[in-house]
Amino acid sequence: MEIGCCGCFGFSFAKKHKKDLRPRVEGGNHVLQGLLNEEVEEDDDEEEEDNNSYCDIMTETEREDHEEFRDPRKSSQEILEYRTENGMICREFPVKETHKVIRSEDEDGNKMVNEYVRECKIGSGSYGKVVLYRSLVDGKHYAIKAFHKSHLIKLRVAPSETAMTDVLREVLIMKMLDHPNIVNLVEVIDDPNTDRFYMVLEYVKGQWVFEGAGPPGGLGETVARSYLRDIVSGLMYLHSHNIVHGDIKPDNLLVSATGTVKIGDFSVSQVFEDENDELRRSPGTPVFTAPECCLGQNYHGKTADIWAVGVTLYCMIFGQYPFLGDTLQDTYDKIVNNTLSLPEDMNPLLKNLIEGLLCKDPMQRMTLEAVSLHPWVMGDDGPIPQYLCWCKRNKSSREESNGNKTDAMSNTN
Repeated sequence: MEIGCCGCFGFSFAKKHKKDLRPRVEGGNHVLQGLLNEEVEEDDDEEEEDNNSYCDIMTETEREDHEEFRDPRKSSQEILEYRTENGMICREFPVKETHKVIRSEDEDGNKMVNEYVRECKIGSGSYGKVVLYRSLVDGKHYAIKAFHKSHLIKLRVAPSETAMTDVLREVLIMKMLDHPNIVNLVEVIDDPNTDRFYMVLEYVKGQWVFEGAGPPGGLGETVARSYLRDIVSGLMYLHSHNIVHGDIKPDNLLVSATGTVKIGDFSVSQVFEDENDELRRSPGTPVFTAPECCLGQNYHGKTADIWAVGVTLYCMIFGQYPFLGDTLQDTYDKIVNNTLSLPEDMNPLLKNLIEGLLCKDPMQRMTLEAVSLHPWVMGDDGPIPQYLCWCKRNKSSREESNGNKTDAMSNTN
């Protein structure tokens, strides 16, 4: 089965290709439908206009909470623009930017956008759609997110923000990132003379981490360990750059054909100037929400991401959620109040790890560094390797160069 990376970016598959890859739970999946993102089906050629803008259905309190999450201190966009202007990015080579859109057809009548030949739509959502294209230059497949700028500008998601703000922030974040466990942004196509806007993304041909999961055995410890190591490696990279993902869950984790997990969907991610990652309310997926987020109080984004990693690991092992109620509020109540239940006869090391990740007290919750050194996670492979990204290599080189200059001056004196 081949699945494109649209699942990683907040888009749902078209209904004719629909397959439920979420974990099975007792009583069926009907309970999950109100807790997870609804699927949107749209015309194959034109993006569907979403008449229900987010803020139109939010209460004033929810609007304030949402705005506070999205605009902590200096906005993510301001921080990202500063980092980009000052070369504080992880890419040795920048994302390609194209400012001309040429829409045409090939000799077989297939639609084209610049060098890319359209093959099929693989996902859709309220902002736009994701289509599988093949490049005539390198012959590779790419997943292209297509938007109408006029639609993004009209769609208000917060009192002072539109959907265009969301998309631009996602683009800016992805322009910074370069990691083997992060879905790669290849090119941005934005013609100022047209209404079209495209994000050309790495096409990950594989499956979601949930594929094959389900009671009683889930994915098994060996596969779950391999997936978890990739997830933690990617998330450690993000956190080291003061980026909070905000929506870690299996649907946003895609497994390549070689078994590598890649993190996607940065639509609700936030970037911080320093280690102060305090937020108020997360717009992530309810069943992966940390207890401190359910209370409407200030919380730290990185520790909330770690809780979501714990829920994801639980799902991979058991094929179901650790805390799930009949309603949204019931789910939140269980996350906050219910004791974590684990089988008595399970692997004690794995049990210790899950308990550490799903510790309700964020101050006592296991850190990603501790996870990377945990005996169950290391297994026969040892600690998770530390990824030395381009910007950190540059920083080390500059510091070493400055140190050599200082030593030289000292020796001269």
